[in-house]
Formats: sequence, C-alpha cells, structure tokens
Amino acid sequence: MEYRRPPDTMRPALDRLYEKLDPLHVDPGWRVTDISIRKEPEKSLIPALWKWREGRSALHEVARIVSPEMAERRNLIMRNPAEGHAYGTLRTMIAAYQLMLPGERARTHWHTPHALRVILEGEGSFTVVDGVRVDMRPGDVVLTPGGCWHGHGVEGGEPCIWLDVLDRPLNILLEPVFQDYHPNDLEAVIEVATETPLLFPWSETRARLDNTDPDAEERFGPRILLDTPDLKTLALHMQLLPEGLETKSYRSSANYIYCVLQGEGRSVIDGRRFDWSFGDVFAVPCWRPLEHVAASDAVLFSASDEPVQRFCGYFREDRAGDRQRGTS
Repeated sequence: MEYRRPPDTMRPALDRLYEKLDPLHVDPGWRVTDISIRKEPEKSLIPALWKWREGRSALHEVARIVSPEMAERRNLIMRNPAEGHAYGTLRTMIAAYQLMLPGERARTHWHTPHALRVILEGEGSFTVVDGVRVDMRPGDVVLTPGGCWHGHGVEGGEPCIWLDVLDRPLNILLEPVFQDYHPNDLEAVIEVATETPLLFPWSETRARLDNTDPDAEERFGPRILLDTPDLKTLALHMQLLPEGLETKSYRSSANYIYCVLQGEGRSVIDGRRFDWSFGDVFAVPCWRPLEHVAASDAVLFSASDEPVQRFCGYFREDRAGDRQRGTS
C-alpha cells in the first residue's frame, strides 16, 4: 500500500498536533518518510575526478609557503563537489595528495581513523609505525592502522608525493575521534622492516596481477585483494586493465576511491565519462553503475568501505541488472 497524504481538511488539526509535539523533541514518523524510506540509496554525493597534474602543481605551490610545522601534514583533501558538501571525498572516506620535501620530517601522532598511503612520486620517503621503519617507493601501498603511532620523512634528494586514504568521515559520524602527539615529537626507530604486513611493494603487486586471471563476469579484469586485517573498515584492491579491455557494468552499495597507478583510459560512472591517466583519483559513490575502458595497459588501486557494509549486513550488488544480496 502506498503512502497517502492526509486530505487538506485535516491540515489544521495536524498543524495543532505538530505544534504540541515539537517542544517535546519528537517527530511523527509519517513526516520523515522522505528521509527514512527509499527504494534505493539517495544520490547525494556525486562521481568526481581529481587530476594528478593539477594536484601536483598545487602541492608544489603550497610547499613554497606551508611547512610541515605549520600544517602538521602538508596535504590537499579531495572534497566531493556535491552542492553543500563540506568535508570528505565520499561519505565514509577521504583522499588527499600529500607532499614532503627532502630532509623534512612530519612529527609522530596517532589517531583512531585507519589510514593508508599509495606512493606516487619520488625516492627516499619512509614512515615509522609503532617504531617500525618502512621505506616507501612509487607504487607501494603502506598501512597505518588506527591507534598506531606514525610519522613520515624524506631522506632522498627529491620531493615525494603520495595519496592518503582514511576512513575519517566514518569515524567522525560515529564520534569516537581520538588523536594525540608523541611525547618525543618524533618516534624512535626500533626496527627497519623489509617485509611487514604494513607494506605491499609495487613489484610484488604487479607480479601478482600478471599471474591473475580475469574475473569470469568481465567486471574487473585481473583483480587482487590486498590482505589488510588491521584495516577493518577498508577493502583494498589492485586491478589490471589490459589495453582495449571494456569492463561490463557493475554497481554495489560500497563507496570506492580509485587511483591510477599505470596507463590511460576512461570510466563511465552513472552515465558520466571521466578520462584518466597516471596519478588521477576518482570517486564512485554508493550504488552507481561503473564501467572501465583501457586505452593502454592500466593498473587501478581502489579503497572501499565494503568490509564495514558487509559486517553490518548492508552490502548489495547489482550485476547486469539483477540485484543480488551480499553476504555478511
């Protein structure tokens, strides 16, 4: 049975009722159906793309003015361009380009949001996570799970840039936002790690992709999951799009942030075309159809909130128009 609006003759009586209820801070459920009852998710945030060449140029301009001491982290957060939206790349995640110059150190802190970085440019950067130093090279994915001390630095002779991804918007929504700074400013290095669950080296990732078969449904091409049990809210994938590949349409309830690590191509997100190349970042909000076309051999990194949706029993997929219920 469809919802029926009350006849106009009832309006005076209803208005008097609402006037009595408002001071009690209660709302009649039938007045909020536009918020609470929908057949499909509302399209509040929009698909968007941020160009590497523009972000890189802006970071170098910022670096001439802003030091790590001034900014804590010299980064540029990608804000979803939906009208009225103030913070976050998507509802549950933010992405940001970050730059550090040779010889710089970013002081050690910890926070509740889970974080990761994808290294895009420059040799000589490193992070120290709970006393473990991890050297970072282009293409690497490096984790800083929530609650871990972490600070960064550059010992090489060139600027280093990476992409940060955090679940901070989700953390803010739930409200347990905690952060503090190391009493010694910079955490001491206890161990230098060459193999650690915090690091996914590019060479190993690329080798795995080259030895992975495409998915049978032709939605992703060869695609691998990076095993990150300490990042409980985020799923990280790498996928290879061979030149000429056109993936079939796929959508799910998860939100996705993509970063191009190799090649050129385009993606069609909810009917909008986005052309991309190395270093570009694009956002796919909840329940938007997505297709990729590779103009050359391409590798895409993606982070999504699929794990938290699966845990809550919210995750849904739509393959070829047939909506399917996910498993939790």
